[in-house]
Amino acid sequence: MKKLRWAMDSGGFWELDLSTPITLNGQARPVPGDPLPLGLSRGSRLSRYQQIHFFQRFMAMPFVPSFAASRGFLIQRVLSLPIGETWSAMLLGQLNVQKFVSSLRKNKTKHLPDSSWLQSIRRNFIQKSFFALGFCSELFLTPDDAVIISLDAYGDDKMPQKKAVLHHKFPHHNLVMEAAWPGLFVDGNGRYWDVPLSLALDLASTTLDSGASYHLFFNSCAGSPRQYEGQLGDELPPAALLPGFTAKGVVSLKKNIDLWQSEASMLKMVQPYDMFLSNPHISASWILGAIFSAYLGDNSMRRLQSCSLRRLKDFGLQAQGENAAVSVDSFASASLTAQHGNFQRRFLDLTRVHTSFDFPSGSKLLSGITSVACSLYNSQVPNIDALQAICPRASLCYQQQIIGPFSFRVDSEIAIDLKKDWCLSVKNPVFAIEHALQVLWSAKAVACACSLSQLMEFLFSGDAFGYFE
Repeated sequence: MKKLRWAMDSGGFWELDLSTPITLNGQARPVPGDPLPLGLSRGSRLSRYQQIHFFQRFMAMPFVPSFAASRGFLIQRVLSLPIGETWSAMLLGQLNVQKFVSSLRKNKTKHLPDSSWLQSIRRNFIQKSFFALGFCSELFLTPDDAVIISLDAYGDDKMPQKKAVLHHKFPHHNLVMEAAWPGLFVDGNGRYWDVPLSLALDLASTTLDSGASYHLFFNSCAGSPRQYEGQLGDELPPAALLPGFTAKGVVSLKKNIDLWQSEASMLKMVQPYDMFLSNPHISASWILGAIFSAYLGDNSMRRLQSCSLRRLKDFGLQAQGENAAVSVDSFASASLTAQHGNFQRRFLDLTRVHTSFDFPSGSKLLSGITSVACSLYNSQVPNIDALQAICPRASLCYQQQIIGPFSFRVDSEIAIDLKKDWCLSVKNPVFAIEHALQVLWSAKAVACACSLSQLMEFLFSGDAFGYFE
C-alpha cells in the first residue's frame, strides 16, 4: 500500500517504510539497496495504532476497514489505555470478515435449523483463527526520547511479530533505533519477506527547505529470509536480506525555487480546509547527492548495480571481496509543483500537480551519455540500452478537490521503455480519496487502493500535524 506524498523526502532515495494492511502494525521496511518508488513510502508521524485511534476520535468510525489479497477483508478497532502523562498503551483488535463470512456460508449450506445456525455463529465468534490482537506501549523518557514496544499475535498460527523502537530528537538530527523479530521487508516488485531478526539504526539531519543534509542507515539481518506467509511463489530471496551487515551514507544538496506566488487575497472569515494547501503557487526544486554503500556477510554477494548494461563502459566506483562489497555513486532529482486555488470554496477550489524526474545512478547515466556520444561521433546508431540509461525515473501526482473537504488523488510512476512500441506506460498507480479535517487546521484521512505486482491492497490511513506529538 502506498502513502501519497507531495513533498519529496530528500529526493525520494531514502529507505522509508511502506504502509501495508497485511500486518497489525501496518509497516514493512524496503529491501536495502532496492529503494521503493516515492509513492510507496510513508512517513513516521503516526503509527498504525494511532491512525486507527485518529479515525475513531475525529471521524466517529467504529471500525476501520482494510483489504489485502493474502488476508482478505479486515476490520480493526483500537482501545486506548492512558496510564500517565508520559506513558500510554493501546490494544488493537482485528476480525477477518472474509474468513468469518465464508465459514458461515459453509454452515448455511448444511441446512441446519435456526437454533443450530445461531449456535454456529457463536462458535465462529470464539474461534481464534478469525481474530488477531496487537499491543503497543509508548513511553516518553524525556521530551526528546520515546520508546515504543509492540507485540502482534495472530489466531491463525501465523508467527507473532515483536518490535522495539527508540526515537531521539537531537537539535538538528533525528535518531531511530529499531529491533524486530521477525522483520518484515518488501522488495520493489511488491513481494514481502520475513527475516528472523532485523536490527536497524537511522540517523538523519533535519530536513531543510534548501541546503545540505546527510543520512546514515545501518541494518543487520540474522537468519534465513523466507517469503511472507500467504504468498505463493518460489522466488529466491533478495541477496540484501541474507545474513550480514549493511551500511549506507548519503550526502545531498537541495535547492527550492519559487517561480510564482499568487497575490490574490483569500476569502475573508473562511478557514481553508487545509492551511498547508491554501497558497496557489508554482515551485521547482533540484537535488544532487552522493551515496556510499557497504555490505559485509552473505549479503555482499548481491549484484552491484553501478552498470549492468551490455557494451557500456562502467564508470562506477566499486569493489567486491569474498565476503564484503563497497560502492560509491551519485544521484540527482528535479521536480515541479503547481497549485491553483485556496481550498476554501465548496467546489473545485484546489488543483495540484507534482511531477519529478529522478536519476538514481550517476554512473549509469554517465555510461549512457558516453556511449551515445561515441555512437553519434562515429555516425552510428546509438545503443538502445544506452538511450534507456539516460531516461529518468519519472512520477506524476495529481490532486483535485471534489466537494468540500473531499479531494481525489492519484500517484503513478511513468515508465519509459524504449524497447516497446509505446515507450510510455503507467506503472503502479495509486488512487485515493482524501478528507481534510478542517477543525485540526492541517489533518487528513486517506482511503487509498493500489495494485503492485497484482497484489491488490486497500487501506485507510490518517495523518495530522501535531497530533500525538
